[in-house]
Amino acid sequence: MLKKERPLILVTNDDGIHAPGIGFLISVASEFGDVVVIAPEQGMSGMSHAITIKTPLRYKLLASNGVLMMASVNGTPVDCVKVALRRLLQKKPDLLLSGVNHGSNASVNTIYSGTMAAAFEGAMAGIPSVGFSLVDYDHQAPLEHLRPFLNQIVEETISKGLPKNVCLNVNIPISKNADEIKGIKLCRQALGYWQEAFEERLDPHKQPYFWMSGEFVCLDQGEDTDLQALENHYISLVPMHFDFTAHQQFNHFTNWNTIENQSETTNQHEILQKK
Repeated sequence: MLKKERPLILVTNDDGIHAPGIGFLISVASEFGDVVVIAPEQGMSGMSHAITIKTPLRYKLLASNGVLMMASVNGTPVDCVKVALRRLLQKKPDLLLSGVNHGSNASVNTIYSGTMAAAFEGAMAGIPSVGFSLVDYDHQAPLEHLRPFLNQIVEETISKGLPKNVCLNVNIPISKNADEIKGIKLCRQALGYWQEAFEERLDPHKQPYFWMSGEFVCLDQGEDTDLQALENHYISLVPMHFDFTAHQQFNHFTNWNTIENQSETTNQHEILQKK
């Protein structure tokens, strides 16, 4: 009887290849398949879906650390996924895992997230992809007690797959042990925004610069959101896709199509008159 081939799992992040979060995610992934790690050589938080087009991209092979390959790339998380798929890997991965990010990617944070951009890029390539984030910016935050929850999500993703063009955004509440987490809850993304301020400062040469700060404002009190789940000590799981079309709002623009068609008719009539 032939031995079943283990899934090939691509692991990346946006905090950099040496961040504790990715080390933990590598150990989780290793329980389920053969792991390849391609991640930024330094922190790339907040890069969203940025790609590098003005400077050369370089990669550096690192010690294998018990995985098939580990390499750093001097680019963004999306660069890492693209380089992995187009140059470094011999076959398409069966699964892409991004994270574990040190900091929340719930609600509107998803838009800015390099962690989730890597997951979106995987989904665009037809790979089941999951982004993991811990709502704790401390790189020394405990992680080991989260293993059973991540194992469950990875196992379900491998066994049942994900719908086409869909990836998962998983956010984990701050906790010190597994008993503080009530479970995993399927959610929608909460509506909110960042109210930002730019403090003007002077550098050592007396030249002015701005330093951004901000406060998150939640506009959504729904009980089915990722923010509510996290506040109530659940891990939030939000299915996401990269089709930004507001399909449910098409009716609002019905009259716009009529106006556009009338304008086209008018222009054609004017052209005929000139002829």
